[in-house]
Amino acid sequence: MFDLTELERAHAIVGQAVPETPARGWPLLAERLGTQVIVKHENHTPIGAFKVRGGLVYLERLKRERPNIPGIISATRGNHGQSLAFAASRHGVPAVIYVPRGNSVEKNRAMKAFGAELVEHGEDFQAAAEEAQRRAQFTGLHMVPSFHPDLVLGVATYALELFRTAPDLDVLYVPIGQGSGISGCIMARDLLGLKTEIVGVQSTEAPSYALSFAAGKVVTTKTSNTLADGMATRIPDADAFALIRKGAARIVQVSDDEVAAAIRAYWTDTHNLAEGAGAAALAAALQEKNKLSGKRVGLVLSGGNIDFDLFRSWVGAEAPAMA
Repeated sequence: MFDLTELERAHAIVGQAVPETPARGWPLLAERLGTQVIVKHENHTPIGAFKVRGGLVYLERLKRERPNIPGIISATRGNHGQSLAFAASRHGVPAVIYVPRGNSVEKNRAMKAFGAELVEHGEDFQAAAEEAQRRAQFTGLHMVPSFHPDLVLGVATYALELFRTAPDLDVLYVPIGQGSGISGCIMARDLLGLKTEIVGVQSTEAPSYALSFAAGKVVTTKTSNTLADGMATRIPDADAFALIRKGAARIVQVSDDEVAAAIRAYWTDTHNLAEGAGAAALAAALQEKNKLSGKRVGLVLSGGNIDFDLFRSWVGAEAPAMA
């Protein structure tokens, strides 16, 4: 998909807008998991999520190759759209973003604040994406997919930073939505010649990649009703699945209750706020705690964009005592 020289160049492009994010050990998290832990804080980017990296690299190439592009269009549950809106505004390119009805209010507000035209359509991400594709065909806007080599190249820059900070990680847990994040981690690991085991994480309520991984072929689901909206995927991308199938060790499924507990753990142990997908890696590591003794563990905190009302109703309400 790309080589190390291209990844280094992408890192330079991203670095013009996104300072290197911390990769930090937290004693209370280490105590909770019973082993060494490094957290990659992608919640500290200008949009509060890792996706910003992919948007910057994608728009840089698009604007360079098509300087008169009339605009872009895409679909999202939030962070992909924020990434495109942020990058498009830096290049002076209009952006139209489709979201499903009932999408995160605060993510919607952020996309508008970055300059995007926001359109609500359909009951889930897939319906919004299909409508965005239809509009692209008759408006001439450039359709930005949710998975693309340039998006993977961009988000792989966080993995490059992490692996250069902590090249001795035994295992890295990565949430899976559309697949760009874990694909970037696999690519960066392989380009650097490291042996880190990469474990994908999905919701029990949206397990399309996990089911595909188990079956050895693309498997879709009829619903994706997880509160962790960054993992609410019904239809895996075939290219992403091929890379994940080859490069990941396994995919762990976590429940919404486990994710809520992990969000609380991040807050109490590090005072970082994680959105659902952002906490999924920790939820999986806690589920597999017995396998991790003596290992050096990496966790991707992929984003912190959780609505206050959702946090209060899902994470804060009747919170059980922390272990």
